[in-house]
Amino acid sequence: MAVSDAGATRLTLDLWHPRCWAIEATAQTDGGVLAHAVYHSPEADPVDHLVKGLFTAYGDDRATVDALLDAIAASQHAGELSVLQQRFGRERSAPGTVVQEFFLEYHPGDMICPTLLSHGFVHSAPVQISEGRELWQVCFVGDREELEEELEGVRSDGEAEVEVASISTGVPDGRSSLEQRIDRLTTAQRAAFDHARDRGYYEWPRGVSTRVLAEELGISKTTLLEHLRKAEAKLLDPSDR
Repeated sequence: MAVSDAGATRLTLDLWHPRCWAIEATAQTDGGVLAHAVYHSPEADPVDHLVKGLFTAYGDDRATVDALLDAIAASQHAGELSVLQQRFGRERSAPGTVVQEFFLEYHPGDMICPTLLSHGFVHSAPVQISEGRELWQVCFVGDREELEEELEGVRSDGEAEVEVASISTGVPDGRSSLEQRIDRLTTAQRAAFDHARDRGYYEWPRGVSTRVLAEELGISKTTLLEHLRKAEAKLLDPSDR
């Protein structure tokens, strides 16, 4: 989908959706979570497959963070939780005075991100979860007049409550963050991602399998998954190069 020359529409979405371990845990405790990135593997097709994400738990003190991690581990929607002893990669900022990074496995069907992507919303910063709500900084890939319809689609498809906390249009530096990230995609990555989104791959349940997508694009399933993995990393993590 082409990005308007006038610049992407930027929004802050305040939302709730079901079956989310982070929403549940932050509603029960005083801590918060920053969601950084999700890692897929070639086995992501099976319905029972788990994906792994990188997150930061934060709070005003160690006890708050520990209580939050305990609540996350106890959630029926969370898989294995691995606390990192050292900081992962680059320095990350969080609102709390005490932070703890961790990996967590969970079911991709519990994610709202594929629903947002399928309706043209690409997030441009780590997602902040606190007090049982998620705060998404997103760019809308589409015409402004389609915005409300697509928001309604997120509410319906994701069984979500979605409020627009802020909205603006403009490109201060000449190009939006979304445009810069789209430019990082290779031709093959862009073609694979656009085709997958158009065919309902990012909907839940998925509208098409990777085997069919690969056949339609005339490439192997392994190559398709590699294109999608790299495209998703570039689009979903604005600091990924």
